[in-house]
Amino acid sequence: MLSINRRSKIFIIFFFVIFTLHNFIETSAQQNPKGVRTLFLIRHGDYSPQNDNIPDSLNRLTPLGIAQARLVSQRLRSMNMGFNSLISSTMTRARQTAEVINGDFPGLKLEQSDVIRECTPPSWRKDVMAGVDTAESENCVKNLEMAFEKHFIPSSDDKDKNDIIVCHGNVIRYFVTKVLKIDTMAWLQMSITNCSLTVIRVLPDGTMKLDAFSDYGHIPENMRTFTGGKMNRNNC
Repeated sequence: MLSINRRSKIFIIFFFVIFTLHNFIETSAQQNPKGVRTLFLIRHGDYSPQNDNIPDSLNRLTPLGIAQARLVSQRLRSMNMGFNSLISSTMTRARQTAEVINGDFPGLKLEQSDVIRECTPPSWRKDVMAGVDTAESENCVKNLEMAFEKHFIPSSDDKDKNDIIVCHGNVIRYFVTKVLKIDTMAWLQMSITNCSLTVIRVLPDGTMKLDAFSDYGHIPENMRTFTGGKMNRNNC
């Protein structure tokens, strides 16, 4: 058996090592503080005529879609927090939705991005994929992966970041599968409401948390829509 004196020395050394390690970790954390990035993903409002065979500029928000955009903007204002950025897809319906929101947040510069335009990534639904060109679908994945790597990142400093991204149903659902680390082909297993909120937090270590998906509590039931091609409320 160890003598009392030797055991005391071992205890002192052990305590010293633990104390030193604790201080090192605490100092490192203080030197490299990180905030939390929260992404507020918004699907565009109701639009018409919902025809992909005509110029995008003709697929515009309906009066209902504009009203939905105002409601989600009011929801954001009610949160009483500072937002750092406002980004939208370059497609007309997303841009118009973002412009309504921008009216309530004039301090934000509205930016636009091509890589979050609506597209159709691969899915298990043969009926949906039947009319989708393979190259088009592959390009869709390429763009969405690029957007995910760009936006779903931790805050660059010790301050929390709150980013508003106005885009599309397919895009948001694809992002959610990435956050949940499930097969991205499962994106069509989710249904998403126009001008709903999907909230995702990116923690300092890069871990992602889905706080809310297709939250439409700010939209009365009689104003709720699921637009998008030939898809209806039951399969969108």
